[in-house]
Amino acid sequence: MMARIFRSLLAVACLLAITKHAAALDAELVAAAKRDGRVVWYTTLIVDQFARPVAAAFEKKYGIPVEFIRADPNDIALRILNEGKAGKMPADIFDGFAQVVALDRAGFVLHWLPESAQRYPKETYSPDGKWMGSNLYVLTPGYNTDLVPKGTEPQTFEDLLNPVWKGKMVWSNTVSPSAAAGFVGLVLTHMGPQKGMDYLRALAKQDIASQKIAARAVLDQVIAGEYSIALQIFNYHPLISAARGAHVDWIRMQPALAALGVFSITKPAPHENAAKLFLEFITSPEGQTLFRDADYMPADPLILPRDPTIRPDGVAFRAIYLTPEEIDAKVPGWMKIYEDIFR
Repeated sequence: MMARIFRSLLAVACLLAITKHAAALDAELVAAAKRDGRVVWYTTLIVDQFARPVAAAFEKKYGIPVEFIRADPNDIALRILNEGKAGKMPADIFDGFAQVVALDRAGFVLHWLPESAQRYPKETYSPDGKWMGSNLYVLTPGYNTDLVPKGTEPQTFEDLLNPVWKGKMVWSNTVSPSAAAGFVGLVLTHMGPQKGMDYLRALAKQDIASQKIAARAVLDQVIAGEYSIALQIFNYHPLISAARGAHVDWIRMQPALAALGVFSITKPAPHENAAKLFLEFITSPEGQTLFRDADYMPADPLILPRDPTIRPDGVAFRAIYLTPEEIDAKVPGWMKIYEDIFR
């Protein structure tokens, strides 16, 4: 009994010490960040939906302005690479998918994790600190509910082979997990090499339209009635559009493909402390709630999305998860398979 009491008191003492230390570190970081004066953020996130509100919330809390530039992930990576090589790095922090891996190889990523990483699942951050998960993207099909009445939509991979869908499906052909390459990888991972390749060859006979546009734009074409079904789209996008009156929904086809949206700090970051504080804010309960309120899926498992059913639970809704390193290593090969079979 005494031993248990002693261990309990020791645990409480350790927790108090850690909390006190974290508070001291936070105070030091806030002071250093304020001396930096600003933070420059290269973002892939939608400006009005998230970037502008989170920048305003951070500035209101800490008095530190956030300057953000919005672009697609590959454009951001190329910009950081070019600016870094030129010795003129204006960005302090950036977000995206797997682009961080190539930028880290080039030496332009600071290895650092926020204190909040201690309460996140290990799969949501890089062990060596080069990236920290901010939100989760789950990729599934979506469909126009006028063209495909609810209850008649394909529910499985095999259902997509039904001749009724021939010429009525569309996907992006960009080099991304949120495109045909990601769907190819999902099938091969789920079914295995032989069965997966046989399935993909059968799917190629369905004459899927390919567009060199983002997954969001692919879904917009389905909403407009140009196609019935969009493959490999973000499953929260139909919810956002449906709330605005669009006749669209997503399909819980499983397993889905899931990928983390991640944040990383540049090296060298002109305002390194402000970038660190910004990352602490993004991954704090307050920051994660802002993701939820903007209809993104928070990486923090304790902050549920507005519609909890869009997050895989491993039982009713399963997913295959990819790290940035896996995306970097595998997507180019999956893209080649797509080009060989579907083009």
